[in-house]
Amino acid sequence: MALLQKFSAFNKAAKRRIFDHRVIISHSPKSLFFTCIIFSSISVFIFLDSILSNILLHSSHSKNIDFFTTRKTNNKAKQTFDIDRTTLLLSTQDKVDNDLVVESELEETNDPLVPPEHVSRQERIAWFRRKLPELHILNSNSLSKQFHRRVLEFLSGGCSVQFYMVWLFPAKSFGKRNLLSVESLFKAHRQGCLIILSNSLDSNRGYRILKPLLDWGFRILTVSPDLPFLVNNTPAEAWLKELKSGTKDPGAIPLSQNLSNLMRLTILYKYGGIYIDSDIIVLRDFSKLRNVVGAQSIDAVSKQWTRLNGAVMVFDIYHPLLLDFLAEFALTFDGNIWGFNGPYLLSRVITRIIRSKSNGYHDFNFTIFPPKAFYPVHWHRIERVLKKPKNETELRWVEQMVSELNGRDTYAIHLWMKRSGDCKIEEGSVVARLILDHCLICNNL
Repeated sequence: MALLQKFSAFNKAAKRRIFDHRVIISHSPKSLFFTCIIFSSISVFIFLDSILSNILLHSSHSKNIDFFTTRKTNNKAKQTFDIDRTTLLLSTQDKVDNDLVVESELEETNDPLVPPEHVSRQERIAWFRRKLPELHILNSNSLSKQFHRRVLEFLSGGCSVQFYMVWLFPAKSFGKRNLLSVESLFKAHRQGCLIILSNSLDSNRGYRILKPLLDWGFRILTVSPDLPFLVNNTPAEAWLKELKSGTKDPGAIPLSQNLSNLMRLTILYKYGGIYIDSDIIVLRDFSKLRNVVGAQSIDAVSKQWTRLNGAVMVFDIYHPLLLDFLAEFALTFDGNIWGFNGPYLLSRVITRIIRSKSNGYHDFNFTIFPPKAFYPVHWHRIERVLKKPKNETELRWVEQMVSELNGRDTYAIHLWMKRSGDCKIEEGSVVARLILDHCLICNNL
């Protein structure tokens, strides 16, 4: 209690001294002058401190953008990733505009390529015309203009075989099964190269997703595609020009699907190699294949193919059949029918070639593989090979299927993600067994 009383007395005395000091100041002109000087100095100091703090905060924010610095060397290639505030040094030693990289990192919102539902053709065209400024994929920019140089530099490093994928979705959507596809590709082609055409994966996030495989030394290039360059001097150039004019109906199907159909044809035409979808599990070496497309289905009686598919295609550079495919795409484009500009397109063109008065497809020097090569399991049966066996009979069937699919006539299996994406790959299933045989890291099952 005594201590409390002493503290109270001390507090009152202190207040009295402060009050007395203010009284003295208020009655002294000289003191008042110096007081004004002091308060003015303090105000200026606070103002300058505020400005400095904002500058430092902005600088700190710039420095803390989640970029990366990685250095990795292997026997085949050296990949260097260096970052400062404004430039990103990619594996091809490209200086990329920082704003574009950040934009691709943040571009994880609704896909502007998905049209509205239940609208008329004219309403959809009007919608598309309004959306055109957002559709950066249709135009060149400072990053995509480096596409050709980056691809050539990457391929000049030497590849036993060159693969391509197209990914026009957000980077975060590139999931475990897509990574399994990449793993299986390199399990069968240790010295191969993979180029992924993708704005979203050509980013820091894309690097992080693929880092486990890059750390193994596998050669992967994610590159923002330059669509105007890819269609230049092809029959599809006029199609893109019309689309960008805002007078063409993009269709009810998401445009990304049809742009993927177009890009796979143009990348094969201009560079040659092997295109595969990102839901393909590679089972065998492709390096000896030349100018090949695969049948998706055959007639049960005649044994003739009834539908081709472009999920796997192998072509030499500038192959004439690819030009026919591109001409068909441009002339008959219909964005309202799923597959019309993809599997149906390949089927239409090759059917015409075979039925023509020439010597058929032998003049074009290509081969049609049966379904068991790339599509051994039809899309409407895919769920069965994802389920574990429940009894001895099903176990024997699984073992027989695995043995057949690992045989010499099957190069890959299509997982048909549009159909099976929500289905779990169960332990002991056909697909689980295949993945264990053909994965590298094997933690994405």
